[in-house]
Amino acid sequence: MPGVWWNALTWTLAILAALFHLGGTASALHAIWNCRTSASAIAWSLALVLFPYLTLPAYWILGTYRFSGYQRAFRAGSLDKKVLADYIKQVGRFAISDPDPVERGFQRLADFPITRGNRVDLLIDGEAMFAALFEEIEKAQSYIYLEYFLIADDDIGRTLKRALIGKARQGVAIYFIYDELGSLGLPWSYLKDLREAGIKIYPFYPARVGAGRLQFNFRNHRKITVVDGRVALVGGVNVHDDSLGRNPFYGPWRDTHVRVEGPAVEGIQLAFLSDYFWASDGLVPERLDLHPTPAPGHDTGALYVANGPSDPNDEGMLFFLHCINSAQKRIWLATPYFVPVPSVLDALKAAALRGVEIKVIIPLRWDLFIMYLAAYSYLPEAAANGIEIYRYRTGHLHQKVMLIDDHTSWVGSSNLDARSMHLNFEGNLVVFDKAFALQVEKMLRRDLEQSEVMGRDDYEKRSFLFKLGVKIARLFETIL
Repeated sequence: MPGVWWNALTWTLAILAALFHLGGTASALHAIWNCRTSASAIAWSLALVLFPYLTLPAYWILGTYRFSGYQRAFRAGSLDKKVLADYIKQVGRFAISDPDPVERGFQRLADFPITRGNRVDLLIDGEAMFAALFEEIEKAQSYIYLEYFLIADDDIGRTLKRALIGKARQGVAIYFIYDELGSLGLPWSYLKDLREAGIKIYPFYPARVGAGRLQFNFRNHRKITVVDGRVALVGGVNVHDDSLGRNPFYGPWRDTHVRVEGPAVEGIQLAFLSDYFWASDGLVPERLDLHPTPAPGHDTGALYVANGPSDPNDEGMLFFLHCINSAQKRIWLATPYFVPVPSVLDALKAAALRGVEIKVIIPLRWDLFIMYLAAYSYLPEAAANGIEIYRYRTGHLHQKVMLIDDHTSWVGSSNLDARSMHLNFEGNLVVFDKAFALQVEKMLRRDLEQSEVMGRDDYEKRSFLFKLGVKIARLFETIL
């Protein structure tokens, strides 16, 4: 009898081993056909053939570079084509008349026109952002769209929940998307309370097999609020107490958001509709205003550039390349993570060589140690090419902001890393306005005053073990 069981076990293991090897070989061919670079194709295909027991599940969860199943709402036919055509025509009334090559590049990345008639207000740090958020929620008459990477069941998270439930009871329709992995600690009771109030809330990432859902390497990193199609808030601030400086480890939390009013809100609204269409399995909000209106007394040019792994091109990377290549005088950038992909690092070096002033502000206090280590590996190259890297000393820096010359700037959710460029759904509001650029300059200048410049010695004088850790961390640069 034991011999029968042993034979059965042996045959079962043999069949499983054969299936793993067949699956590994088939997946290796898939990797060769689909991987973004030849280096990643070689690495995955060899690993899948030689070690399929470990790498086969890893590849199908972490190795895919295109987010399958996602379609933009208006391209999927979820909006009436006649309504959409009329809507695009209305937005076109506010489009800038003669875009220059740089502006045209941003428009093609966004697949949306740069519009005039906007008002854009900087919201510096969490206090300003949440004050504006709750003010707009209170003003809502018809609907509220919300989309956040991270929502926590803490003081500010519960304050938001109470405010939304209150508006829902007043008859305002509320549609909410959250990233399931970014908000991993969010308890079921939080969601239950919102749903019982009639709020339609969906995880962007329902953890179920099918329709391309088993793709845990991707994130929806956008932070969006739209109220009545009239005003929007976008930027880097998540919904958790850390954003208000209440975490003793980080201390003050440096972040930036913007309040937008005018036709540019429509581009933000369309990005939300696309995400909602995916998260809800093909639904469109019942409340939807498609009538763009200018902000009274304002004429700022602005454009929301949304990108993600569903794009036909690596538009997250192209966004950074276009920003860098368009600079003639300076690039000032604040980012939590400085782990640029090779093409972006080369573009920064080329810009520095042609005389562009490049200042990059990154945190001194880390939230992800591997990202903190990886940033050190770029210091020698940066210093050798005149790229100035600063460590922000006053608390934790989480903002994602870029100033290009004296006219163009953006505030959004994109970090300077491979994840934001290839694996995350991101969104950045690009503003074409000298007065707004001056505000961004003043803000970043204050941040620079609270930062210390780093040089080659900050890496070279470190211990062997630290340098080894830095080298190991950089091995993961394509997925960090």
